Amino acid sequence: MEEKGGLVPVDDLYLFNTGKAQKAYLAFGCHHLPEKGCHRFCVWAPGAASVSVVGDFNGWDETSHPMQRGEGGVYTAFVQGAKNGDNYKYLVEGCDGVKRYKADPFAFYSELRPGNASKVWSLKGYSWRDGTYLKKRRRRDPLRQPMAVYEAHLGSWRRGEDGGFPNYREAADQLAPYLKSMGFTHLELMPITEYPLDESWGYQVTGYFSPTSRYGTPQDLMYLVDRMHQEGIGVILDWVPAHFPKDAHGLARFDGTCLYEHQNPLQGEQPQWGTLLYNYGRPEVQSFLISSANFFLEEYHIDGLRIDAVSSMLYLDFGKQPGQFVPNRDGGNVNYEAVAFLQALNRTLLSLHPDAVTIAEESTAFPRVTGSPEDGGLGFTFKWNMGFMHDTLDYVEMDPLFRRDHHGEMTFSMTYAFSENYLLPYSHDEVVHGKRSMIDKCFGDYWQKFATLRALYAFQYAHPGKKLLFMGDEFAQFIEWDYGKELDWFLHEYDSHSGMARFVSRLGRVYQKYRALYEIDDSWEGFQWLSVNDNQQSCLAFLRRSKPWRGKVQQVLCAFNFTPVVRSEYRLGMPCQGVLREILSSDDRRYGGSDVRNREEIHTMFIPCGDFAASAEITLPPLGAAYFEFIPDEENKDI
Repeated sequence: MEEKGGLVPVDDLYLFNTGKAQKAYLAFGCHHLPEKGCHRFCVWAPGAASVSVVGDFNGWDETSHPMQRGEGGVYTAFVQGAKNGDNYKYLVEGCDGVKRYKADPFAFYSELRPGNASKVWSLKGYSWRDGTYLKKRRRRDPLRQPMAVYEAHLGSWRRGEDGGFPNYREAADQLAPYLKSMGFTHLELMPITEYPLDESWGYQVTGYFSPTSRYGTPQDLMYLVDRMHQEGIGVILDWVPAHFPKDAHGLARFDGTCLYEHQNPLQGEQPQWGTLLYNYGRPEVQSFLISSANFFLEEYHIDGLRIDAVSSMLYLDFGKQPGQFVPNRDGGNVNYEAVAFLQALNRTLLSLHPDAVTIAEESTAFPRVTGSPEDGGLGFTFKWNMGFMHDTLDYVEMDPLFRRDHHGEMTFSMTYAFSENYLLPYSHDEVVHGKRSMIDKCFGDYWQKFATLRALYAFQYAHPGKKLLFMGDEFAQFIEWDYGKELDWFLHEYDSHSGMARFVSRLGRVYQKYRALYEIDDSWEGFQWLSVNDNQQSCLAFLRRSKPWRGKVQQVLCAFNFTPVVRSEYRLGMPCQGVLREILSSDDRRYGGSDVRNREEIHTMFIPCGDFAASAEITLPPLGAAYFEFIPDEENKDI
């Protein structure tokens, strides 16, 4: 309930000032007050000498609407005549005497770049139709569900009809059926919170409550999420609380003081990126960021957030040289305030939305990233497994002749696979800045490259952990990603590329069909090595297992051959007697392979192999992978 005169309630200000606000966007920013026939503008600027709101509604006259200073340095003004779509800014006179035109930190919508004004905008008027999807989501445990994420940059997935940026709605109508047909479960959008510079890809944010106007209105974004949900596709947003740019209209020196950033440049600047670092120890900054994250889950029905650059938040010396940072109270480099903020963020979001997910892009060995905050963890649902990504990519770049000496790069990840709840990413970061595309990384001639990449994707989908591919990787785009143009869709006209797309589609469908491939990603209960040390032939094999259902455990055998030599009669030890039925081969002719298959059922035998009393002989295709459903004999479950 609002205070007398329509001012922000004292209770809301208390929550904001103590770092406990979850919906600060309801108090701050621009809101229509229909009972008063006006709009209320509210901004936090405690260091300001004066603030006025200027915009289309008053001819940008700085004397028309001076704002009233209230408790805690919160300024408020009531404006009649403002209408949806009007541009506005705050004219903030700092304590240093300098007047600065600032965009509204809590604006719901912004002017299209190169303009940078905020817009008066109502979030009302969209009728959601994803109720059935949300009910199903509430009943599911994200850890026990399949997650195959498609990471996309909206501006370069496909261009609009006019060759410019697509509208959110236009993109939604193309993306939703495409992702469903390709076997993906989630769409992860690279940052769409408003940002001034296209070249930043969205990672230098100025509008934390404002979906970028490049692709349309807030209601257009709602349509995109709704459309995805109607196809059963979840939506994850890339969210950037690690740093912000120095643009004059943004958060930097907002009221003439270092309001959102640290005053000491050793604490408040990131020289590696030329950006500013948040002061996580300031309660109002915590309220601002947590409210931003919650805003998209609440108002846009977003399924989760991928938190960018978590390592840069956790370490005071990240990207800095000795002498460029201030140690913590114990003389170390861990940012205790950032740790507390991340714990509060995850505790808040996952208590309000227990069916949502938070995903940490964290590249170090910082402990318990997915552990409970109550036990000292950071509280994320998942953490990107950067070690898996680096090791596997190093391996496939290598000549198969030398892979035998680097076999551990494909097996080492299992020594720590259950230390966190992992997501296995092949993201945009791996196909830019001269790193080459996924297909071009793979060693060999044209055929070998495609065969190797299919085998790599099969390994990723079989390995414990959720999955992520960047757009274009699903059909093996040869050039690196270019944010300035759309993907090379014409490649689908070529058999190798269309075959890769068919394979990824089939892989995703198999992954979602077999619970053994996703249900237990966090313990040895769901994984058993069958062949781990065959470095001489560069082959690997393991079983994936599900939880019991109706007394039965589903099992899938996954086998891999990373040499261009067919491995006929390849013997694998088996934990019990049973039958193997091939359910996927990366070497299938339909995908561009040589069609080395296991077409008949394979029965295990009482022939010892390794540590097992039973075994089976399979055929492994060259530079290939094969999945088998394993059905144990009822009378011989254990040997």
